[in-house]
Amino acid sequence: MFPIENFNILTYVNDIIDILLVTYVIYKLIMLIKGTKAIQLLKGITVIIAIWFFSGVFKLNTLYWLMNQFLPYGFLAIIIIFQPELRRALEQLGRGRFFSRGMIAEEEEKRNTVEAMLKATSYMAKRRIGALITIERETGLHDYVETGIPINATLSSELLINIFIPNTPLHDGAVIINDNQILAAASYLPLSESPFISKELGTRHRAALGISEVTDSVTLVVSEETGNVSLTKNGELYRNLDEDMLRKLLEAELLAKTKSTSSSSKWNWRGKKDG
Repeated sequence: MFPIENFNILTYVNDIIDILLVTYVIYKLIMLIKGTKAIQLLKGITVIIAIWFFSGVFKLNTLYWLMNQFLPYGFLAIIIIFQPELRRALEQLGRGRFFSRGMIAEEEEKRNTVEAMLKATSYMAKRRIGALITIERETGLHDYVETGIPINATLSSELLINIFIPNTPLHDGAVIINDNQILAAASYLPLSESPFISKELGTRHRAALGISEVTDSVTLVVSEETGNVSLTKNGELYRNLDEDMLRKLLEAELLAKTKSTSSSSKWNWRGKKDG
């Protein structure tokens, strides 16, 4: 029988805590680089490590020797390549943001985002101020953020409205939002290439549909010609939304509640021409 004196439950508890902490740190590091160009570099490094491992297993001596010459410099290369991400991780650790916030605080932040979006779109719709606003979710939008002007400011309806005032330097292009932060303005989004899109739809709507086809983001459009508000997600367009309908859609997507949308507004291509 297993000697009971050799059984130390604290050892197992320590091992479990150790594994969980390491797993969590790795997860947070992956989330930091998710949606950035660094993720592609990480995939390349994974391929190199796999080649090194299998060349040793299958006795590919020449390839194994080459990999051994390369790998000693790999650690330094990783520090250089991932310098922005490592710096961001250290900054978040210093601010106490590296570890997850409570669910209540996160939900409150998302509700603030919804309210700011509703207030801003309502103001701009009444005055026919054109706007294009993309909310980042699981799929990173870092490549699109880089095409615009960095803002890195706390989200507010007043700031959003000010950005889209006509004839100002930032009013063209898209605003990209993540975690109640405005990351960038005047960003370029990919235009949808779907042949089923009506020619009545302007560039903003095509860009909103385009980004929704390649990411899981939620995008709002305010037409400067009609003042109508539209929303895109997962390649779908919801047009002519009033404040109640827009609130339901935003809360369903951002707060993960039961979705309640009006099918009559979906893909309604025969409405008024929107810019």
